[in-house]
Amino acid sequence: MGSEVPVVPANASTTSIDKENGVMKLADPTELDAGALFVLKSEGSWLHCGYHLTTSVVSPALLSLPFALALLGWVSGLICLTLGALVTFYSYTLLSVVLEHHAKLGQRQLRYRDMARDILGPRWGKYLAGPLQLGLCSGGAVAQILLGGQSLHFVYMLSSQNGTMKLIHFIFLFGILMLFLAQFPSFHSLRHINLVSLIVCLAYGSCATAGAILIGNSKSAPTKDYSVSGTEEHRSFGTFTAISIIISTYGCAVLPQIQATIAPPVKSKMLKGLCICYAVTVTTYFSTAISGYWAFGNQAMGKGVLANFMGADQKPLLPTWFLLMTNVFILFQVSASTLVFFQPINEELEKTFADPNRDQFSARNVVPRVIFRSIAVIIATLIASMLPFFGDIVAVIGAFACIPLDLILPMVFYNVTFKPSKHSLIFGVNTFIAIVSAVLTIGGAVASIRQLVLDSKTHHLV
Repeated sequence: MGSEVPVVPANASTTSIDKENGVMKLADPTELDAGALFVLKSEGSWLHCGYHLTTSVVSPALLSLPFALALLGWVSGLICLTLGALVTFYSYTLLSVVLEHHAKLGQRQLRYRDMARDILGPRWGKYLAGPLQLGLCSGGAVAQILLGGQSLHFVYMLSSQNGTMKLIHFIFLFGILMLFLAQFPSFHSLRHINLVSLIVCLAYGSCATAGAILIGNSKSAPTKDYSVSGTEEHRSFGTFTAISIIISTYGCAVLPQIQATIAPPVKSKMLKGLCICYAVTVTTYFSTAISGYWAFGNQAMGKGVLANFMGADQKPLLPTWFLLMTNVFILFQVSASTLVFFQPINEELEKTFADPNRDQFSARNVVPRVIFRSIAVIIATLIASMLPFFGDIVAVIGAFACIPLDLILPMVFYNVTFKPSKHSLIFGVNTFIAIVSAVLTIGGAVASIRQLVLDSKTHHLV
C-alpha cells in the first residue's frame, strides 16, 4: 500500500515532493496568513469538532422554533422541522466530503471562500462565498448578543419587577462581557468552553421543554389555538419567515473553519462530529418546538418561548428559581455561541492586521488583536441594541445567508467536484435541493424583511 498524502492548507505552498515515498512536504508554516496560522490551528480531535459543531448549530435560536410552528401549524411545521434536519445533515456531509477530497489532493481548504475559489473560480470566493459567510457570522453575532441581553433583562425583571433599566442596557452589559471573552486567541482554544456549551444546550432545552409542559397543564395555561392566524397575505409571508427561521436554526456558518481545526488526517472525523451535533440537535429542537407550540399555540412569541413563561401582567408562570436556572444556562451557551460566530471575523482581522512572522502572543500581534476584536464586538452590540426582534433577525439571517451557504453551495461544490452523471440520483437530488433553496432564499428574504419592518415601527430605543 502507498503512503497517504497529508493534508495541506489551501493557502500553503509546497516546497517539494519526496518521490521515494510519495509524501508531499509542506512549506514553512510562516507562509500561511496570520488568520489561518493563529485562529485556525489544526490541533483538534473529532470530539472537539463535535463540541464546536454543536455550539455553532444548537444555539438559543432554537427557542424561536415554537414561533415558527405557530406560523406553519402542526403538520407543515413538523414536516419542515424534519426536512430541515435531514437536508442540512446531508448538505454538511457533502461539504465535508468535498473538503476531505481536496485535502487528499494536497489542497486543504480552510474557508468557504477557499472552496469557492478552488472549485468555481476566484471571483466566486471573493464576491460571493466570502462576503456571505462574513455577513452570516456578523448577523449571527448580533443575534446572539441580542439574546444574551434579553436573558440578562429577563433575570432583572424577575428580581426587580419595578426596575427602571431597559433591554438596551442589558444588551450593552452583555456586549461588555463579550469584549473580554472575544480575546480567546484561536478556535481550538474554545474547545473546553464548547464542551460545557454542549452540556448546557441539553440543560436549557430540557428546561424549556419542562417549563412549557408545566404551564400547558396548569390552571394559568393560555387557551390553545393551533390555527394559523392572520390574513391570507400574512400567512403566506409567515410561511417563508418560518422556513427561514428553521433553516437558520440548523445553520452552521463555520463548518470549513471547524474542519480546519482538526489535526490531520481528517478522514471521517467530521462525520463523527456531525453525529454528535445532530444527536443533540434533534433532541433539543423537537422537544422544545413541540412542547412550546403545544403549550402556547399561535400565541408563541417571536422573542423566544421563554417570553411566554411570563404572564400577561409580567408575573412568572413558573417558580423564579427555575427561570433563573434556565437563563443561567442560556447565558453561558449564548456566550459560547457568540464566540464561535466571531471566529471567521477574528480570522479576517488577524489576516489583515497581524504579522505571521512574529509570535502570536508578541506585543506586535496582541495589541491589534485586542483593539480590532473589541471594535468588532462594539459594532455588533450597537446594532443589536437597535433591532431587538430576535425571531425576525434569525429569519433575515436564514434567508440571506444560511440557505445559500448551507443548502445551495454544498450541492454545487459536490456536483462540480465529483461530476456525477446528470442522470444519477445524487445529481438530481442535489440539483433539486439547490433550486428549491434558491426559491426559498428569495421568498424568505422578502418575508423576513417585511416582518422586521413591521415590528420596528412599534419599537423605541429608550
